[in-house]
Amino acid sequence: MHDTDPAFAERQRAWWRALSPGERLERGARLCASARQLMRAGIRARHPDYDAESVELALLRMILADDELFRAARPDAPLLSP
Repeated sequence: MHDTDPAFAERQRAWWRALSPGERLERGARLCASARQLMRAGIRARHPDYDAESVELALLRMILADDELFRAARPDAPLLSP
């Protein structure tokens, strides 16, 4: 966190440490879901012609970041640009 005030960064770390494991998991899952929503919005902005399924395929390709993994997961799907 090079762009964050060190005192604030420490308060933030203390806040995370004070959470129970379940709370950390829940918050992490929410952060992940938010990140995926932002990635979907970016894909839609770059490719307004993509339908919902195409957006999901492009998202999967972006998340996996490896075409071999994508092909293993979805062998018949097109390699859509994220």
